[in-house]
Amino acid sequence: MAIHEHEVDRRTLFKAGLGTAVAAVVGTEIAFPVAAGATPSPEFPWIIDCDTWGARPPSSPIQITGNTTNKIILHHMAFPNVTDYSREHAVQLAKDCQNLHMDKNGWADTGQHFTVSRGGYVLEGRHRSLETLDAGQHQVSAAHCPGENGNAIGIENEGTYITETPPQALLDSLVELCVAVCQKFRLNAWDIFGHWDFYTTDCPGIAFYAQFPQVRTRVLKALGVPASAAPARRWPDIWRFVDGPVVEVAQYLLVNAGYTDLAIDGVFGFDMNPMVADFQTAHGIPVTADCTFDTATWEALAPVLYQDATGLPVQAVQFMLARKGWADTVSITGAYDHTTMKAVQDVQRLHGLRPTGKVDLSTWCAVVGGTVRESFAA
Repeated sequence: MAIHEHEVDRRTLFKAGLGTAVAAVVGTEIAFPVAAGATPSPEFPWIIDCDTWGARPPSSPIQITGNTTNKIILHHMAFPNVTDYSREHAVQLAKDCQNLHMDKNGWADTGQHFTVSRGGYVLEGRHRSLETLDAGQHQVSAAHCPGENGNAIGIENEGTYITETPPQALLDSLVELCVAVCQKFRLNAWDIFGHWDFYTTDCPGIAFYAQFPQVRTRVLKALGVPASAAPARRWPDIWRFVDGPVVEVAQYLLVNAGYTDLAIDGVFGFDMNPMVADFQTAHGIPVTADCTFDTATWEALAPVLYQDATGLPVQAVQFMLARKGWADTVSITGAYDHTTMKAVQDVQRLHGLRPTGKVDLSTWCAVVGGTVRESFAA
């Protein structure tokens, strides 16, 4: 996985700290020293905390973000798919990951908040992640996804899942962990995304990503939330500090809307700021902070596509389909051909949508990494 330490998330700064600790404001984050003698969580005793698995101390103070946590991002670790499912292996996994992140990447600590082993053991990643989960107020600022480190809980899943799927024990524990995060940070099942929804990477893997509708549905049921309560569409809320394939799709659509000076490169540069604001204003959409692509912005940009459609929006769909498992059949031609339609139908089936082959708003949302209500009834 490609991730960066100290990626700044510029959101509203909250003054609130945790407990009685004294905090020092650092940019938009709140820096706390690591508490001495931290104890396992009484609420989540099944999560192996840093002290218990023998974590090294972080090389610099852990930072608590002032942002509001608004999503969970799932990863695969790109580690071997081992058959040692023991607790001892899970502990060694956590140590190996921390050593890699600190010694090779030069980060302060483990990059993610939590780790799930192939044997189903859940371990705290970055120090104080478990403490802040208990509190459910402001999360630890992590290093798992640039632009999202201060407002997304990052969960690493042991293994590599391009062609293989995770073991059942891992999936069961992942669901339990996602439920806990949702309950404590007031999230829901539709707030679960994959790493590649916000960054250029193969993580969380094509085969694992295809299981996300099932994972989300299990989380929803465990939370006791009816499918009817899900929003019609939960789009990836890309913003000024997020780069990657979804940004590239947004650029295709902005150029199609007339902003022809915009480069289609997946980089959310400052040149996009006035264009997004102008588009929003022209369509009666409130201008969002940091040029965030909210639901209204996405849905004003995305045209309905069907057979015989051509142009940049078709290229955008083909580009994303090729990244998410259909590279062998879908080419980026800008012509809505039969192979593109078949891939679109596959996506629709996966997310519980009628396989019409027509790229309507819900299909667009599913293609770019969002969640649709129908997927919970599938």
